[in-house]
Amino acid sequence: MFGQLSHETEVKVGAGKAWELYGTLKLALLAKQELSHVIVDILEGDGGVGTLVKLTFERLSFTEKYTKVDHERRVKETEAIEGGLLDMGLTLFRVRLEVIGEDKEESCVLKSTIEYEVADGASSDVSIISIKPLADIAEIAKEHFTASVGAN
Repeated sequence: MFGQLSHETEVKVGAGKAWELYGTLKLALLAKQELSHVIVDILEGDGGVGTLVKLTFERLSFTEKYTKVDHERRVKETEAIEGGLLDMGLTLFRVRLEVIGEDKEESCVLKSTIEYEVADGASSDVSIISIKPLADIAEIAKEHFTASVGAN
């Protein structure tokens, strides 16, 4: 069984400015700083393809690998490679972060998508999969951009 969840948030900065945060490890560091219920450990890498990050939530911990960082299209994808939902019967857990818009515009959209697949015959409880952590990160990014604009 394949499933998908997504969330969009509009922010009042151009896409290039938003990608400076979303396309780098700065987003993981911001989440680590602002979300007390999430532990973020950068295990390896500089934010490019191959970077490994361990995420720990209240009931779940997994390691993800950056599999795509497309600066031109402003798309970053990660896939869980160990732990968490994979231990519960999922064969795929992918997160896609996109910044949609133009540099010269005064706003853009932060789109977060989760794609998952449950192994045939597995009895995984997919209700545990939630877009909320990514929506929370988008809101923190929005607050970050608002504070940055106000500081200028």
